[in-house]
Amino acid sequence: MYTEQEKKFMAFWEQNREKRKKIHFQLMIGLPAGVLLVFAIFISMISGWHKKALMEFNSNKSVILILVIAAVLIVGFIALFTARHKWDLNEQHYRELLSKKQKAK
Repeated sequence: MYTEQEKKFMAFWEQNREKRKKIHFQLMIGLPAGVLLVFAIFISMISGWHKKALMEFNSNKSVILILVIAAVLIVGFIALFTARHKWDLNEQHYRELLSKKQKAK
């Protein structure tokens, strides 16, 4: 009925689904993707490939605060979005396997 991989997934997801649904766990899982994106944005800004953006950045130092706030928001959004999306995919797969079990009865 189930393959060995499906059995392992079912056992894993039954134990960890509530733990992985919590926000602080989702932030830890998705944090690297968000940080990587923000790091790439800052490298792009510092490199100076867009001259007008670099002039604006250097002319007004309050822009730094706005960029830091935007970076934190981007990291938070990307972290939560990627982790919740991954959780939803796992939950959908789990429910499909459960319905497969119900149909087999």
